[in-house]
Amino acid sequence: MTFPVIGMVGGGQLARMTHEAGIPLGVKFKLLSDTPTDSAAQVVGDVVVGDYRDLETLRSFAQGCDVITFDHEHVPMEHLRALEADGIAVRPGSRALVHAQDKGVMRARLDAIGAPCPRHRIVADPADVARFAAKGDGFPVVLKTVRGGYDGKGVWVVRDEAEAAEPFRAGVPVLAEEKVPFVRELAANVVRSPHGQAVAYPVVESIQVDGVCDTVIAPAPDLDPELSTHAQQLALRIAEELDVTGHLAVELFEVQRPDGPAVLVNELAMRPHNSGHWTQDGAVTSQFANHVRAVLDLPLGDPRPRARWTVMANVLGGDYPDMYGAYLHCMARDPGLKIHMYGKDVKPGRKVGHVNTYGDDLADVRERASHAAGYLRGTITE
Repeated sequence: MTFPVIGMVGGGQLARMTHEAGIPLGVKFKLLSDTPTDSAAQVVGDVVVGDYRDLETLRSFAQGCDVITFDHEHVPMEHLRALEADGIAVRPGSRALVHAQDKGVMRARLDAIGAPCPRHRIVADPADVARFAAKGDGFPVVLKTVRGGYDGKGVWVVRDEAEAAEPFRAGVPVLAEEKVPFVRELAANVVRSPHGQAVAYPVVESIQVDGVCDTVIAPAPDLDPELSTHAQQLALRIAEELDVTGHLAVELFEVQRPDGPAVLVNELAMRPHNSGHWTQDGAVTSQFANHVRAVLDLPLGDPRPRARWTVMANVLGGDYPDMYGAYLHCMARDPGLKIHMYGKDVKPGRKVGHVNTYGDDLADVRERASHAAGYLRGTITE
């Protein structure tokens, strides 16, 4: 019996957890990793160490793969198109991924399909930023490099024209956006297969600290049911309009309008996403398992939650490197705790793992997740 081979470009924790989701299905993985010590390279059996920015490396890697998918969105667009021209199944394809690679392209396309977005415009220089600000509510303004940013990198909140100079030094176009007075950040996660089947997970609240996701609550507490349905439908429509195959995370701002709550699209990610890590233990079918199913065009799994509440808390590196030594306390204190570590060296501020907790009492579930993440990091010692 022959099982398909998924070629995963990128060796980070998303690849590691996607590989894990494919094991029960007998699906084989081939990994293109930057180094032999990357998170996924430690667990995948077939690893090619190479540069994803080199077309011939990509072409060689694709040999023997039934489909190519991604741990990140940084493969050059011209390389993706070349692979597709070679007849290789690339999922999501170049027509979709360009919207995750280039924020300017993303905003233009979302405008074209009528998706609600913050006021925005590509700006040429600091003086142009000042003109953009003057046509709205003034400074502060959010500036983003259109390519290459993640986890708060490539994003600036500028308070005057002088502060606006820094983003232009990156040498790529800069997108200006209004600074949205949002109530909170949400995420709508959906998965779509090549033949058009799609599923939507519950809308979650994503709590950021210093531009990095800290905690995710599933489902988002006290979210208006109509707005929740609207957010899911919006994410499904974006996936269809952009022809996404696999997992799509639509990061949203919840805002309060005179006529009630609404959402605005902040960012898109076309891969498994931090806001969906709760699904590993809190959903019938995880985002990783459904991504595997989607790229292979298998029927998608049930996205419904297993518990009333699930909370995911990221474990960030600190000055305490002995995380394994903390397992005894965390597991004894909370037998229902689920720990997911990425095999990364501990560095301050680096995402090295996450924990999931679930139950019927939200306050209790949040406290358990926060305590475990803090104890593993070393900021809580009792």
